[in-house]
Amino acid sequence: MGVEVLLLADTHIGFDLPLRPRIERRRRGPDFLASFERALAPALRGEVDFVVHGGDLLHRPRVPAGLVQQAMAPLMRVADAGVPVFLVPGNHERSHIPYPLLTLHPRIHIFREPATFLLEAGGLRIALSGFPFARRVAGVAFEELLARTRWREHDADVRLLCLHQTVEGAQVGVQNFTFLEGKDVVASEAIPAEFAAVLSGHIHRWQVMTLGLAAPVLYPGSVERTSFAERNEEKGYLRVQLARDGLAGWTFVPLPTRPMAVVEWRGDESELRTRLRQLSPHAVVRIDGRGRPPSTARLRALAPATMNVSVRAPDVARRP
Repeated sequence: MGVEVLLLADTHIGFDLPLRPRIERRRRGPDFLASFERALAPALRGEVDFVVHGGDLLHRPRVPAGLVQQAMAPLMRVADAGVPVFLVPGNHERSHIPYPLLTLHPRIHIFREPATFLLEAGGLRIALSGFPFARRVAGVAFEELLARTRWREHDADVRLLCLHQTVEGAQVGVQNFTFLEGKDVVASEAIPAEFAAVLSGHIHRWQVMTLGLAAPVLYPGSVERTSFAERNEEKGYLRVQLARDGLAGWTFVPLPTRPMAVVEWRGDESELRTRLRQLSPHAVVRIDGRGRPPSTARLRALAPATMNVSVRAPDVARRP
């Protein structure tokens, strides 16, 4: 009998979601919340046995309690529906989910420190080992963190390693940058073959890495695009199948996301207005300026109110 896992990560709740906005404009924060909830829909329908969130639930470490409640609410609904949830704190939370009392639920398990959780599902005994995001994981540091999970002390049919780390070979960005080595990169040979799979957040492009690895590494990617380097990437989550002999398969499920575009400012407002009107009215747009373009507010006025518009000018420091 098989087991199905819903793997998502990098929801970044709080992104462009100020409590008291100084400028009245369309915000992207609600998009992140909506994508988060769409990703969890199969769990609420009872289609999966458990959920793993690979970290960066929140976009910033210092947030009000109300935002933590907002971020935890979808996971609480999943747990209330009887589906266990496992959460790895990421680097954006500085390896710690704030206001821990707001995260308490008997079916929500957070890797606040290196640990191993045991779960019975589909006739299998599953061990989930992991630790919160850690810097400088190269060499023996990763081995020491892994040892502190005490993963070898637990009998299990299937072992999973839950992380929020960069593993050697992961790719990001429009340039397809590949992480090969570094103090914050987990070496591929450091992952023990006893694990059926590594379920990880941190890398925002979804990918499944198998070449040269004793255990496949699965990145679901982020649920929304957080930077223009991700503008060509599909966003979504993974449904992962487990069997007694380990990883049985996976399916990437895309989520609807607003298109992103980069438009060059050429000094003509009329031309820019025309080019913006040629894009989706719901696009997220960055205007790259040569010289000094008009103010961000002025450029936003040229676009439909449903767009998000920011400016990047080489010689002008301007915040979006």
